This record gives sequence, C-alpha cells and structure tokens, in this order.
Amino acid sequence: MSDLDIYKAQGFAGTMGLGRAPALLVVDFVEGFTDPAHFGGGNIRDAIAKTVPLLALAREIGLPVAHTRVVYADDGSDAGAFCLKAPGLKKLTETSPLGQIVPDLAPIAGELVVRKRQASAFFGTELAGWLAFRRVDTVLVTGCTTSGCVRASVVDACSHNFRTVLVTDCVGDRAIGPHEANIFDMGQKYADLSTSDALIAALRGRKAA
Repeated sequence: MSDLDIYKAQGFAGTMGLGRAPALLVVDFVEGFTDPAHFGGGNIRDAIAKTVPLLALAREIGLPVAHTRVVYADDGSDAGAFCLKAPGLKKLTETSPLGQIVPDLAPIAGELVVRKRQASAFFGTELAGWLAFRRVDTVLVTGCTTSGCVRASVVDACSHNFRTVLVTDCVGDRAIGPHEANIFDMGQKYADLSTSDALIAALRGRKAA
C-alpha cells in the first residue's frame, strides 16, 4: 500500500472548496529569503515569479491582500524561542534590507503588512481579525518557506475555520525535500492544493460569471 493509499483509506484529503470571499496571503517573500547566503535558495525565486501574476489578478478583481514580514527589534529584545532554533532571524529588523518585501511583490495602499515574530502569520497578529472584518471565508496562501512559515500559516488558517488553498507553485523552500513533503501533508490535512494557473482561471471565471 502506498503512502497515498494509506491516507485515502483513512479518509484524508477532503475538499474545502473555494468560498465566496477569498483573500490572498503572501508569506515572508522578503529579500533575505531570496539569498542562499542568508535564508534562501531552493525554488523560492521561482515561487516569487509565479506569485506576481496572481497578486496582479487579486488586485484587479479587488481581493483583500495581506503580506507578512518577520521583524525583530534592533537589539533583539523581543526575540523568543523561535530565535533559539534560528538565531539568524534576528537580522530581520524593521530597516534591514534583508527584511524588506521583494520589489516585484511590494504592497500597495490598502494592503495589510503583518509584522510577526513567530512562524505563523496568525500567531500574535491582527491578521485573523482583519480577514474576519472583511468577511473573508477563504485564504489563498503563497510564500516561503513551505515547511516553515507557510505551513504554520496554513495550519492556523484552517484552525481559524478559513477555507484554505495552498498555491503549490507560489510557495518555495530552501530545500526541495521538505517542500514536497509538506505540500503533500498539507494537502491531506489542512488545505486544498492548486497551481497558480488553475487558481487564476477559477478566479477569472468567477468574475466573468
């Protein structure tokens, strides 16, 4: 019996579906995660490139858009256990070039920029309330890293009872093994999986209808 057969036999991989009010979440696509000398590598740059047209469409059709950044105080005084495992994250301060959102995905007026100190976009932030106020029922997740902050954000989106769609070619990781394993696992438990092309087609078709 294959891994997939085991999950299927146990009743995993149900479908959440695309709700009536999606929002786009762009997790930690900042300069430091494009550079293998810091936190990047793997397929992160490719994921950024695939996110560009999806973000453009979200803006065109008026979807709420939220971005996240990891931001610590200059003196590291607000760092916690996360930074015991990854002390280099303390380099991601408000003004550090490494912590700035990449220009291709730079936020525009009306979009939320979440500053976070933990992996999840939801933990200790205003994101859930911001989405709820806009009556969002579905969170479309892009960003990096797949095995880290993306996964934590997907699990928390599901935990907040948002329908959750992981856009598989718009997420990236510094290593491909964890990337692929986590996409598989999230697809079984916490999110629907979609390519950006399929999602763009679905969103355009809905707008046309």
